[in-house]
Amino acid sequence: MTILQRNIAANLVGSIWQALMGLIFIPFYIKFMGIESWGLVGFFYTLLIMFTLLDLGLSSTLNRELARLSVLPGKEQEMNNLVRTLEVLYWGIAVFVGVTVVALSPFFAHHWIKAGQLSPKTIELTLLIMGFVIALQLPVGFYSGGLLGLQKQVLLNVINIGMSTLRGAGAALVLWLVTPTIQAFFIWQIVVSVIQVFLLALFLWRRLPRCNKYAVFEKQLFKGIWRFAAGMSGISALAVILTQLDKVILSKMLSLEMFGYYTLASMVAMSLGCFFTPVFFSIYPRFTQLFSIGDQEGLKHLYHQGCQFMSVLILPIAIVVALFSHEILLLWTQNPTTAEKSHGLLSILVCGTAINGLMYLPFALQLASGWTKLSFLKNVIAVSLFVPLIIYMTTHYGAIGAARVWLGLNMCYLFFEIPIMHRRLLRKEKWRWYWQDVGVPLMVGLSLSILGRLFLNSMPSQFMTAAYLITISILTFGVTLISVPTMRSILYGQFLKIKLVYGTKSGLND
Repeated sequence: MTILQRNIAANLVGSIWQALMGLIFIPFYIKFMGIESWGLVGFFYTLLIMFTLLDLGLSSTLNRELARLSVLPGKEQEMNNLVRTLEVLYWGIAVFVGVTVVALSPFFAHHWIKAGQLSPKTIELTLLIMGFVIALQLPVGFYSGGLLGLQKQVLLNVINIGMSTLRGAGAALVLWLVTPTIQAFFIWQIVVSVIQVFLLALFLWRRLPRCNKYAVFEKQLFKGIWRFAAGMSGISALAVILTQLDKVILSKMLSLEMFGYYTLASMVAMSLGCFFTPVFFSIYPRFTQLFSIGDQEGLKHLYHQGCQFMSVLILPIAIVVALFSHEILLLWTQNPTTAEKSHGLLSILVCGTAINGLMYLPFALQLASGWTKLSFLKNVIAVSLFVPLIIYMTTHYGAIGAARVWLGLNMCYLFFEIPIMHRRLLRKEKWRWYWQDVGVPLMVGLSLSILGRLFLNSMPSQFMTAAYLITISILTFGVTLISVPTMRSILYGQFLKIKLVYGTKSGLND
C-alpha cells in the first residue's frame, strides 16, 4: 500500500467513524433533552462554523506549506518557525471568538432565538458555555491542518476516532446518568475539547523535523504566504457564508422546534462529507507536490483517479438517501413526526451536498497550483445571489425553500466552475470529467435506485424495510463501482493476482 492509499484509507475510516459517532447518538440526545435543546446544538454548530471566518486561511496555508516544505531540503527550521508563528496568531483568534460569543449570549437568547419551552435564561447560560467550547474547538482545525500537511493522517485519525467516541458516547451517558440538560451536554464538550486540542498540539510538535534552534515567532514568514493565506481566507469566508447562512436566517425566522428538524436533516446530509473530505485532505498534499516538481502527467492521472473514486464514494449513498429519506429517518429515529417533517428537507439537502462533494478535487487542484482567484470570485458572485434568494425563498416557502437554494447553488458550480477551471488547469480534461468521472456513475446508480423505489411496497416490518434498503444500497454501490474505469482496473488487477496465486498453487500441487 502506497503512502497516498494509506492516507486515504486512514482518513476515510476516521471520518466515517466520526460521522457515525455524531449520527448514532442524535436520537438519544433528542429523547433526553428534547427537540428544542437539539435546535440549540444546531445553533452551536452554526456559530462554530461561522466563526471559522476568522481562521484567515491559516489552517489551509499551514497544510499546504508543510506539504511543500517537507519535500525540499534544509527547511526544518522554517517549518518549526512557521508552526510557532501561525499558532500564536491562531490562539489569539480563538480567545477573541470565545469572548465574543460570551458577550453576545444575552442578545441571542433574548432577541434572536425563538424558544417555546426553554427559558431565555437557560438559553443565555447555554450560549455562555458554548463560547468556551468554540474557543477550544477552533485550534483543533489548525493542528489538524499541520498534521495533514506532514501526511500524518493515520496518527490524526487515531486521535480523532478516540475523541469522537468519547464526545458522542460520553455526552449520551452524561445526559442519561447525570442530568438530561443542555448545559450538561456542553460542559462535557468542554472536557473533551481540552483533551483533543492538547493531544493534537503535542503530536504536531513531536512530528515536525528536529532543528538546532527553538521555534520562534517570525514575521518575515508572512511575506511568502500572505497572498495564498489571503486568498484562502476570502474563499473560506465566502464558503462558510454559503453553507451556513441558511441556518443563520432560519434560526431567526423559524421556531426553535422547526429549526431543530432542519438541523437534523442538514446534519444527516452534511455527514456525506465524511466520504469526500478525507479524499480531499489525502490527495491535496500530493497535488501540491506534483505541481512543485512539474509532473503534469502524474497530476492528470491522479486527478481522474481521485474524481472517479470520489463519485463511487458519494453518489450511491446520496442517491439512496435522497430517494428513501422517509424510510431511513423513520428507521433511525423511530419517530414518525420527525421523519415526516424532515425527510423532504433531507432529500434536497443531500443532493446539494453530493454535488458540492464532487467539486472538492477540482477545488484541491486549484489550491495546489496556488490559484485562489477563481474560487474567490465564484463565491463572491454566489453570495451576492445566495443572500437575497435565501431570504426570499425562506419567507415564501419556509425551510424547504432554503434547501432548494442550496441545491441550485451547487448545480451552478457544476456547470460553470469546471469549464472555466479547465481552460487553465489540465486543459482538454473537461469532458472526461463530466462523462467518465461523474456522468456515467451518476446515471447508472440513479437508474437502479429509481427502479428500487418503484418496487418498494409497504413492508410488513421494519426489519424487512431495513433489509430492502441495504440490498438496494449494495446493488447501487456495486453497479456504480464497475461503471468507472479506475475501479474496473483495480478490480481486474485484484482478479489477476488471485488467479495467479491459485494458478501457482495448482501448478505446485500438480
